Amino acid sequence: MAKVTVSSVITAPVEKVWERIRDFNGLPSWHPRMVKSEIEGGLPATQVGCVRNFQIASGATIREKLLAISDEDYSVSYSIIETPLPISNHKATLTLKPVTDGNQTFAEWSATFDAPVEEADKLAAGMGENVFQGGFNALKEHFAKHG
Repeated sequence: MAKVTVSSVITAPVEKVWERIRDFNGLPSWHPRMVKSEIEGGLPATQVGCVRNFQIASGATIREKLLAISDEDYSVSYSIIETPLPISNHKATLTLKPVTDGNQTFAEWSATFDAPVEEADKLAAGMGENVFQGGFNALKEHFAKHG
């Protein structure tokens, strides 16, 4: 099983960062690689079990299922259920924690998944750099400009 974990510190209070990312259907509003998204079946974006169907900048479509969301823990977990990549048994969690020194946010995004042995490291690196770190960089840039 492949594993990838990326962490970052965002210069904004945890409540503001959570407010920006907590909408399971809101990826295109804060992540530069995500173009459009919709929740299938008209379910609320906070309902565990809902499926988001979104398009990334390359044109590929990905479907993900919401596994857990906690406003108390500033945490969301989901699994990829359909992707053009050779990935299966995927589970990811994005968690925010307050950094009291400077009223900042510690963000950690991690995932585990199965993939062909010869591709697992490359897939994990791409997920870590393009999706996880790319998202954190966009959040940092947003809060640097808008506070």
